[in-house]
Amino acid sequence: MDNVSIENGATRGSVTEYAEKTYGTPPEFLWLRFPLYSIFRRPDNKKWYAVIMDIPKYKLGLDGREHVDILDVKCDTVVREIFRNKRVFLPAYHLYKDNWISVLLDGSVDVSTVFGLVDASYAIAKGKAK
Repeated sequence: MDNVSIENGATRGSVTEYAEKTYGTPPEFLWLRFPLYSIFRRPDNKKWYAVIMDIPKYKLGLDGREHVDILDVKCDTVVREIFRNKRVFLPAYHLYKDNWISVLLDGSVDVSTVFGLVDASYAIAKGKAK
């Protein structure tokens, strides 16, 4: 797994660094069985806004058995529909597919797009004001 940005494409390392610098949220590693899975939570309400996992490609409907890093982020219906038919945006892996999407973190998606999705997910995770 590459932890360094590939050209201008987003990777596990660039997303982790962005979340830490922008929101002060370091990755949390919750599962011993999956040591490379990390979650990011809002500090105010502890809701998840991003998850990074390494998944075998075939489980994502892609060719190959090697693992690839993906980022799951919360999104609204409009965003999901916009990105749905692109090769690097997939239905959410193991999360509610109406509210989350998966993004390949293999350097094929530019960082500005991915960081924008992280920002939107962070805002969505805030929830409604009471």
